[in-house]
Amino acid sequence: MAEYVAPAAVEIVADQAKEYASPYLRYFFRYGEIVEDFKNQREALELKKERVDTRVDEAKSQNELIHKDVDNWLTSAKKELKETQNLKDEIDRVKCFKWCPKWGWRYSLSKKLAEKIPIISKLLETSNFAQVGYRRPLQGIEFITSTDFMDSESSISAFNQIMEAINAKGVNMIGLHGMPGVGKTTLAKEVGKHAREQKLFDKVVMFTMSQNPNIRTIQDKIAEMFGLNFHTNTEEGRAEELFRSMQGVNKILVIVDDLWEEFKMESIGIPFGDEHEGCKILLTTRRQQVCTKMNCKEIQLGILSEDEAWVLFRHKAGLEDDCSTLNDVAKEVAAQCKGLPLAIVVVAKALKGESLNGWRDAIQIFKDSTHLYDEEVLGGVLEPLKLSYDYLKKGINQMTGNHIQMCFLLCSLFPEDEEIFIEILIMCGIGVGLFPNVYSIEDKRKKIVEALKKLKKSGLLLETDGADTIRIHDVIRDFAHWLTSTGENRFMVKDTLKEWPHMDESYTAIALWNCSSIIKIFPDKVEFSKLKTLFLVGERKRKRDDFLVVLGTFFEEMKDLQVLLLQRVSFSLKGFPSLPNLKTLWCHDCMLKNFLSSLTNMRSLEILSLTGTEIDEISEELVNLSALKYLRLSGVVEIAEELPNMVSRHIIPKYFYYSPTDEGINFPPGLVSRLTSLEELHVVPKINLNLLELKSLSRLTALSLRLSTNQIPLEDFVLPKLQRYSIVVGENYRFNREAFRRLDIQDFSSSLSAFNNLFCNVEELNLRNVGGQKNIVPSIDEMGVNELTSLQLKSCNDMEFLIDTKNDQGSTVAFSNLVELNIESMVSLKGLCNGVSPTRFLQNLKQLIIKDCEELEVIFQIDKLSEKMKRQTPLLSNLTILSLHSLPKLKRIWEVKPSHRAIASLQSLKVVSIESCDNLKTIFSPCLALSMLHLQELDIRYCDRLEEVIGFGQEDEIIENDSPLCCWPKLRILRIEVCPNLKYVCANTWTQGLQSLESVDIRGCSQLIQVFNMEQNKHGQDIVLPELGSQNHCWPKLKTLQIVRCQRLKYVFAKGFPLLESLCLTNCPQLLQVFSSTEERDVIGDHILLNLPFLKELNVSICPQISCFIVQAQHIEELVLSNVGNSHQLCNTDVPILNEGCIVVGNHEEVFQVQDGYSFSRIKILELRNLFEVRVIWNDFAQIVTLENLTTLTLSGCNKLRYIFSPMMARSLSHLVDLFIEWCEEIERLILAKDQVSSSSSNGDTSLQPMSFPNLTQIVVTNCKNLNSLFPFGFVPVLPKLETLIVTRNSKLEQVFELEDEVEVVVEEEMKFDKLNLLSLEELPGLIHFCPKGYHSVFPAMIELKVRDCPKLTTDFFIDSQEFVHCKTKALQLVEQDAVEDSTTDRNAIFNENIDWSRGEGESQLPHIT
Repeated sequence: MAEYVAPAAVEIVADQAKEYASPYLRYFFRYGEIVEDFKNQREALELKKERVDTRVDEAKSQNELIHKDVDNWLTSAKKELKETQNLKDEIDRVKCFKWCPKWGWRYSLSKKLAEKIPIISKLLETSNFAQVGYRRPLQGIEFITSTDFMDSESSISAFNQIMEAINAKGVNMIGLHGMPGVGKTTLAKEVGKHAREQKLFDKVVMFTMSQNPNIRTIQDKIAEMFGLNFHTNTEEGRAEELFRSMQGVNKILVIVDDLWEEFKMESIGIPFGDEHEGCKILLTTRRQQVCTKMNCKEIQLGILSEDEAWVLFRHKAGLEDDCSTLNDVAKEVAAQCKGLPLAIVVVAKALKGESLNGWRDAIQIFKDSTHLYDEEVLGGVLEPLKLSYDYLKKGINQMTGNHIQMCFLLCSLFPEDEEIFIEILIMCGIGVGLFPNVYSIEDKRKKIVEALKKLKKSGLLLETDGADTIRIHDVIRDFAHWLTSTGENRFMVKDTLKEWPHMDESYTAIALWNCSSIIKIFPDKVEFSKLKTLFLVGERKRKRDDFLVVLGTFFEEMKDLQVLLLQRVSFSLKGFPSLPNLKTLWCHDCMLKNFLSSLTNMRSLEILSLTGTEIDEISEELVNLSALKYLRLSGVVEIAEELPNMVSRHIIPKYFYYSPTDEGINFPPGLVSRLTSLEELHVVPKINLNLLELKSLSRLTALSLRLSTNQIPLEDFVLPKLQRYSIVVGENYRFNREAFRRLDIQDFSSSLSAFNNLFCNVEELNLRNVGGQKNIVPSIDEMGVNELTSLQLKSCNDMEFLIDTKNDQGSTVAFSNLVELNIESMVSLKGLCNGVSPTRFLQNLKQLIIKDCEELEVIFQIDKLSEKMKRQTPLLSNLTILSLHSLPKLKRIWEVKPSHRAIASLQSLKVVSIESCDNLKTIFSPCLALSMLHLQELDIRYCDRLEEVIGFGQEDEIIENDSPLCCWPKLRILRIEVCPNLKYVCANTWTQGLQSLESVDIRGCSQLIQVFNMEQNKHGQDIVLPELGSQNHCWPKLKTLQIVRCQRLKYVFAKGFPLLESLCLTNCPQLLQVFSSTEERDVIGDHILLNLPFLKELNVSICPQISCFIVQAQHIEELVLSNVGNSHQLCNTDVPILNEGCIVVGNHEEVFQVQDGYSFSRIKILELRNLFEVRVIWNDFAQIVTLENLTTLTLSGCNKLRYIFSPMMARSLSHLVDLFIEWCEEIERLILAKDQVSSSSSNGDTSLQPMSFPNLTQIVVTNCKNLNSLFPFGFVPVLPKLETLIVTRNSKLEQVFELEDEVEVVVEEEMKFDKLNLLSLEELPGLIHFCPKGYHSVFPAMIELKVRDCPKLTTDFFIDSQEFVHCKTKALQLVEQDAVEDSTTDRNAIFNENIDWSRGEGESQLPHIT
């Protein structure tokens, strides 16, 4: 019976407890509910984290930066999931019995779960991020890659003039003019690079105008730099958006390259002059008159001197600096280049490696030239360029030379300053018959690529940032147009065509770019009997209605046409006419009606590319193209469908590789297998194709496909001639170049045997969510994937190792060419190699990224090497980037014994990033640290158990503890964040060197004892000033030093920081000293004197023990001192008086010693907190101190401070925006009264203009018990931009505003606060007036008004008929009160009452009285 009663009793007791019991009993009786709630919440958090992780991955793939709050949320979510996993396991593991529950266990577990539930709930509440990332701010690739600048007398002079003009007031446009090829663009890039590096401007943007500028393209480029997304489509609307966006940026440098005529910058949307005084424009032009017309500050860039020209020529030609006969002849050649850098470079490169006779031939060529000269277009570079062009044939057969020259001429058909896609150029070159003795597409491609390399080496073509594009200099392009203006190859190139040009039939190549759809006379038919190449491109507009409409008859008389490139063109119903010799047809973003029925007229067609193009359908007509070797289809849709409006900045953009609208292409069954001449097939969208059909294509050498998982055959498919491929299995396709072998397999759990013949030579392998594979070698490929250069693995949950050699005898060669290895979310991964490492294993690895691998304990097991491996190149010697994130069980990165220390070397390592590796105690052993001669960045975050960065551990017996360790000579950036157990960066040693260190940022390391040098001797005693050589601890390049929340740190010793720009020391309660000094001139009394001429930011906060130091920093822009040196002995030391302006860092009577009125004129932010001894901020009010750039002033807890500014200082505060003052108990006035200033001072001049603060937006003054007045003012608007005014708990304050000069007010004066929306006057027992007697204040924008506990206030507040808030303080002489009240209104008056009023709240518009 008891067994049935007891549960009932328990239930009754439980019910009662639920309602009445304390929270402690709740843990007993609601255990089941708590467990269920916990499990639901935790599961929801897991799912939410997975979704956020996916969004973050997508954002990163788009090169976005992740918002800090998202990163913080993910870290917190991961931490909670990790911590609650044990609780979840405990719930699953322990059984609860019905009658005899384990009350102690139940109580303990229930309590833990109940404490975790609100934390998880809070994470779920804060997980709905509108965006997880934001577009990375662009810096301008022109300035990152600007390396061609050469110092010369003319360039240095022009550079200095430009910088002087940039810094000069009143100059907003600078014009740099000079001859073609003199180096204007290079110099302009150098100016931009310098301005960006020195942070002279908030934004630096550069674009090219050219002869036919494309305004939309320019607007797009500028908008990218400013992070602007246009909401309008017209050029005018976009210009206005850009104009407003740029006005919001304080300082901008705009570089306009290659301007040909006067141009209104406003039409692009660039504000300058009165519209934006902070925007400076630097333009380059060949024409001085352009500079004159645009009212520029004119600067000329001259040619090189004879000596400078020879130095550049000798360098580019690879000549020795000697007195040989060859050099004598070379000097004659160099002289023919007339000091023009462009001519010097191309001629020197053309003649590089030539014999003496070759150089003499060059001299003769110059002498024999007809001196054709076009001052306007080519100037003095024509003849040198002609020499370089002719030398393309030197040393090779005539035919090959001609084809290289033709390849160069084809480049001139593309628009000025555009990047040219090499793939397009290759297909055009094949179409015109280049290299006819080479037959396959692949071999022709190699020949043309080789020709392009020769052209780049000769200086006739330029490299770009991408491997798939090239560029031609505008001057060299003009030269090519000169070459093709006459002769056998006659070209015509036109841009931005509004009318059909007059042309004769002698042209062999015509390129018409941006042809307007409104061309009135577009011929139905033209006769070009010699025409072989035609580029026809419509205008760059977003609507398809604006496409260039062309009739098929237009091409009827072009029987010799070999290459046809069409873009943004729409065809009529008749389709194409007969083009019997057409070999290349490339259509991008076109509408081709009846296209496939026209293919019968193109029997010679070898290359067909349709990208982003509308056609009828893919039909059997393709089989009729018996010569077709190359087929590319991307973004192809049927006519009835709509393609998105898309405009590219490139002529043929990367869009031709892949379109986001690709929904798939349907081929008739068996069609592809009948295209037996195909050598290259690139079909990027999904395709209804069985891979086995490709077996019929015996000539196929290149393949690009995107397939679904159900299209993969079970058997291996073999394409014996396949040399290049890019195959994606799955939904997510990412653009990538096609010039190598790539496999991307996603969400696949079946056998991979179909790809066996590809694994043996694959270069890039991406596996994501691929199951059933425990390793790569031997499971996927037994041969070792030795051509693999890039491997990315993600969420392959069955994979344990990259390679398993347990059953191998050490003869395997594997991963020998792997360069990039990315591993993420591999839950079963235990290591890289199981067993002895194979021969040449990872010997070329440069980048290793591992993230979220829960089981990984050791990464590099250096002890497990074969004997052959030990005799080879040191392991990891090529590793450049190492990034390890979220590896909770990782104990060691490298497992190495002392006897094996020579086997591994990190000699190439440049960047190390380690985050959330909670089990790591050390990172580098001393022997590895010593090998890191090229380390540049070290970033360590959230490693809870990390104790040392360089730990001796096993190697104590190898490296003596007391011997100095010199390493990391190239380290630029050191960042350590939230490593609570870190004690040393390097223990038991002094790390010397660090001559390249630029930034040190250490935060949240509560146990940190030392950074780089010993601070305790062998007896454990503090060393106050270590006797180190001055060079050892001088960090000559350090610009940023930040140490935050390092509670045990006492010393950060270094001799000097000559380039220091930012110093931040925050929340280091035991910090005693930062700087050491061994020279008498650096020490004055007990104080260290620092001369930091480049220091802009100084923040020393919550460092109560720090010794006072004095800083000379004339360029300081931000100063924050808070809780500094508050100990009694530190406060009472005397500070010497210096002859130069300086800042006293400590708790002393004064902060600034001012010796010059402009000593600290650049300061923008000043914040002083809890400096209890400070009596004056500026040591001498008699000095005229200018604070014209001060925007924010914060004073808190400066108990002895009585005044802040003199009247003269206050008049310079034209940029002050925010003013915060609190807990300054002795302060009486913000601005010293005139009679309180020394009579000898110019501050006493009463003829000065009235005081005004035109940009002050926010004023907060609280808890200043001796303050009696805030602001004096004259008869002008004092605070036109004031939005917030909060004045509370200032017991002696009598009036907020007072007159600067006592004047009897007879007629009522109005003072209007147009933008004030919040006014709060609270707990002010002495307040009598808001503003002086006789003044009437109006607040049109008031939203919130609070007046509380102001018993003496004699100010009326009321609302008029326009809903404006008013306040009025009466003069005694103004007795006509009733008349005044009738003229406004008395229905809303509030007098001497508490007010808590907000606009729009409640039915009544009257202030709410409480």
